[in-house]
Amino acid sequence: MFSFSSGYELRPPPSLSLEISSGYNLSQNLLEQEKMPVMINSPNVKYTEEYIESIYEYHTTSVEKSGNKLIYSLELTVIAQASPHCKRLEIRTQRHLPKLGLMLVGWGGNNGSTLTAAILANKLHLTWETKEGPRSADWYGSLTQTSTWRLGSGPAGESVYVPIWELLPMVSPDDLAIDGWDISGVDLATAMSRAQVLDWGLQQQLKPHMEQFKPRPSVFDPDFIAANQNTRADNVLLGSKWEQVEQLRRDIRNFKTSRSLDKVIVVWTASTERFTETVTGLNDTADHLMAAIRTDATEVAPSTLFAVAAILEGSTYINGSPQNTFVNGCVELAEKNGVFIAGDDFKSGQTKLKSVLVDFLVSAGIKPVSIVSYNHLGNNDGRNLSSWKQFRSKEISKSNVVDDMVESNKILFKPGEKPDHCVVIKYVPYVGDSKRAMDEYTSEILMGGHNTLVIHNTCEDSLLASPIILDLVLLAELCSRITFKQVDQPGSQHCGFNSVLSILSYFCKAPLVPSGEPVVNALSKQRACLENVLRACLGLQPEHSMLLEHKLANPLMFEPKQPAWTQ
Repeated sequence: MFSFSSGYELRPPPSLSLEISSGYNLSQNLLEQEKMPVMINSPNVKYTEEYIESIYEYHTTSVEKSGNKLIYSLELTVIAQASPHCKRLEIRTQRHLPKLGLMLVGWGGNNGSTLTAAILANKLHLTWETKEGPRSADWYGSLTQTSTWRLGSGPAGESVYVPIWELLPMVSPDDLAIDGWDISGVDLATAMSRAQVLDWGLQQQLKPHMEQFKPRPSVFDPDFIAANQNTRADNVLLGSKWEQVEQLRRDIRNFKTSRSLDKVIVVWTASTERFTETVTGLNDTADHLMAAIRTDATEVAPSTLFAVAAILEGSTYINGSPQNTFVNGCVELAEKNGVFIAGDDFKSGQTKLKSVLVDFLVSAGIKPVSIVSYNHLGNNDGRNLSSWKQFRSKEISKSNVVDDMVESNKILFKPGEKPDHCVVIKYVPYVGDSKRAMDEYTSEILMGGHNTLVIHNTCEDSLLASPIILDLVLLAELCSRITFKQVDQPGSQHCGFNSVLSILSYFCKAPLVPSGEPVVNALSKQRACLENVLRACLGLQPEHSMLLEHKLANPLMFEPKQPAWTQ
């Protein structure tokens, strides 16, 4: 076991777990009892049978304007509570892992069948032959499963990295129960074959497992998706919109009870819908939305019906497509019921790159003035997007991704000024799920010069999206077990995250945020937010990358302490 702290301790390793220390050491018996790969050994962190509890100081900087000058006010906090402005939080993470179920809307589509196949392949430890040689199941592309975060410095001052699941208790993908709906009634083995995403050798091994899964009938409204989807619609719910909501609720309850689940999370990974009109008296409040559903109002989208059903059943709902599922009434309904919602539109390929590249350009003082993004793809998503109304939903989602980065630099951009931004999507059946994305970024540089970047990106759409769906589900579930309380405020009670789970913005093209709150699209900031909130759950300060111990002229300021176990 490694143990490292501000004193760079090294403990003789009886096992492969990792312990972070900042004051005193946990006993070996406790470490063995906890069975956690990484434990934080600090007076600000307590491990009980039920919770991980941390005391965390939240520092903020407020800015006031006086005429044309900015006045910065840093809120300093100290452990001794010498400052009346101290924001000390108690963060509690429930350790018990629930039995978790996932229900996919569009289960028989490319994303749904690929994710199901990936879960099974990893659980069964499958290997298969390809033209490059044997391959084994993996979770490449998953932030929770194959990404690592810097935890601190090791004995020699080296950075130590660990995966998220070693820091906080998280549900394993192997333990997920899965179910769902689809307007196409074919079994998942047939859906997997139809998608043409996975190698044939892997499909053959998965076929006897996948053919056992058959989607439940789904909501189909031809007014909201492209007419070319009609031929797939052989497995649909009948009845009024309210009757459909009631059936969806029964489906969720049936799945939960039949599999003895503690929680169910519902994810929309079906075709992109057209935008819904937002109408006062129809969908602007929770009561109006519920009344509209009961009266069978036409301007209530199927995705919103699924959201309402999930919310009424207390199930987190995640929207993986760009349409405006979460009309104001739906958001209010989630808030009233204390249920999480998240979205919109999985950020997997071209847009993820854009949220990195534009952030880099603007942060470097370079002015992007023209961004042109072209895509062609041949899967059913591309087929649906060949219809103008559905394309318009996607165009809006893809176009707004640079706004906050542009607004962050008033030197480069005047108020209201933006780069020219054009998005094109074409349907080319032959390329299937292997989407081609071509981007041209033109920027102004020094003394009237120009810099142009041209990028070709081949994105295997469903193989990029499936790990993101997994991450959204696992992190949304984790967020449901985290609560916060202000320590120094009398009568303060623990509360969870806002119903609009904006901490998951990293995974979404058009992040849904609480009303009036800032939208952040820059990928590095989104990842830092997620990372540092989870670090706070362990009483760890934000990862600042200063590494002053390697940069100062006097290294004695950071001289290692004598490890306690050697004394």
